[in-house]
Amino acid sequence: MAQKKGTEKANKFFAEKAYYEAAKLYKELKTTQEVLQNLGDCYYYNNEMIFAEKPYANLISTYKDSVKSEYYFKYANVLNAINNTKRADEMMSKYKGFAVDTQKFKEHLNTIVPYNYEVKKLSKNASGDFGISFYEDKIVFASMRNTKNQLYKWNQKPYLDLYQATLSADGALEDIKPFSKSINSKMHESSAVFTKDNKTMYFNRTSDKRVKVGEELIATVKIYRATLDNGEWVNITETPFSSNQFSTQHPALSSDEKKLYFSSDRPDSFGSFDIYYVTINEDGTYGEPVNLGSNINTKEREQFPYVGAENTLYFASNGHQGLGGLDLFMSNYYSGVFAKPINLGETINSGRDDFSFIIKESDSIGYFSSNRDGADNLYTFIRTENERQFIVEGDVRDKNTKELLPGTTVTLYDENDNLIVQMVVGDDAKYALNSEPNKKYKITAERDFYVSKKIDFETKDDGLIRFNIELEIETYVDAEELIVKKDDGLVYVELENIYFDFNKWDIQPQAAQVLEVLVGLMKKHPRMEIELGAHTDTRASEVYNLRLSHNRANSVLEYLVANGIKRSRVKAKGYGKRNPLIKCGDNCTETEHAINRRCEFVIVK
Repeated sequence: MAQKKGTEKANKFFAEKAYYEAAKLYKELKTTQEVLQNLGDCYYYNNEMIFAEKPYANLISTYKDSVKSEYYFKYANVLNAINNTKRADEMMSKYKGFAVDTQKFKEHLNTIVPYNYEVKKLSKNASGDFGISFYEDKIVFASMRNTKNQLYKWNQKPYLDLYQATLSADGALEDIKPFSKSINSKMHESSAVFTKDNKTMYFNRTSDKRVKVGEELIATVKIYRATLDNGEWVNITETPFSSNQFSTQHPALSSDEKKLYFSSDRPDSFGSFDIYYVTINEDGTYGEPVNLGSNINTKEREQFPYVGAENTLYFASNGHQGLGGLDLFMSNYYSGVFAKPINLGETINSGRDDFSFIIKESDSIGYFSSNRDGADNLYTFIRTENERQFIVEGDVRDKNTKELLPGTTVTLYDENDNLIVQMVVGDDAKYALNSEPNKKYKITAERDFYVSKKIDFETKDDGLIRFNIELEIETYVDAEELIVKKDDGLVYVELENIYFDFNKWDIQPQAAQVLEVLVGLMKKHPRMEIELGAHTDTRASEVYNLRLSHNRANSVLEYLVANGIKRSRVKAKGYGKRNPLIKCGDNCTETEHAINRRCEFVIVK
């Protein structure tokens, strides 16, 4: 009976999101699945990860067959927060349905992140500060530091107000004071953003009433707009795309101030909070909310958008692969579409929540928020170019059979055809070559008896730094009708026979027409190398025929060289009468003699 009453009382606090009070009661109860689940959640939602670990661990070990999948996700985030990465990867792998290797992911990030960050905390004393923004020559942020505010049931800490401050030369907060009495209310205010003229602002404020959404009573977050008049913030109005039925929060303006980005758990979100935008019309009205789509949004949380000077989108997410909790991401804007986001890397992200990123790109100085030390706080950073190695990788296959082609030479050139790096692929036919960001390259695949393949590409800082290019190459036999592989295993260029006058080796007009076809073929395939084999009929002595065939072969070689073919690509050889096609001896007809008197073109490379 006591267990039942205690559970009911704890559940009531839990339903009201009074997690601090609920946790105190759950700790005294017998550990059932419900108790473990809710106790872990109380600590989880209040960022008390070290306390959340035990109930979540017991929940999953005891009730693993019936526990909801979301608890593997939460437990993984808890484990990352307390630096148990290996166990966290196990839990996240179960949740995702595929292997997660955070260490390998970090190593990969080090090769692709555009920047490194030198991070410093702005305030030594954690005050629940977050959501920093630029305002005039100051900054504005949200804080729990007003101890006169009523306590929030969620965490038993003061309600949030907006504060402003200046920054000292060494980055410390100075002259901290409440932002505006007309903006700060008895509810939560946070995440302010200002137009460039500093005359209009958007900010978050929680509703003063709870409404029933599904089975829960929720006080949603809304975005408000205010304008500056004679030094006072007035005309404070709720934006029309906010609602009592879902939260709308974290406003951010595009660089041209024609779009307002925000985060919301609207009914059409992918699962939790997604990032949206509305168009700001010239008359001050707004367009309909537009979801940024699956490149940006996941079924988990995407929040705290910020748009840089070049329309680069920065945001926080725990849905894209990261280091634990919310991680900071960036996505470049190309042709009306945000590219696949890239994690900002371990020089700024931690195993906990990292969020609310802003930057003065001209100075490479910015700010963000994090609870990496146990409570929300403000951090500053200096951003520098990452001197990392970009990677282009892939494998080489036969175009028609799709078989791997070990032994293929893969070469990387710059846009001026200067060789950068070259390798011969091994048994797995895989290649991995170093490159640099924001440069144009050419990559080639070359193999004996195959047509060379060339691909042009350009590296960018948008997540497409690690290229996976499947180089498909085609054999000469498949590519050219004139090229055949015969029963003797050799590959021939099948041309009309070249005829010479008796006891002569001059190239006659008819022979020149045939050789022009060969010249064109060899120019088309600049790696092709051939052997010119000149043959005579069986008449006359062997010595005479060897000398004659040698002269004829050399005559063909010189013709090819004179027409632009490098001498190194052609080998001339006279066979005399040793290899007749028709073995008729001394009884050959004139037709048979003519067939034996020939030039053959064998591809040797």
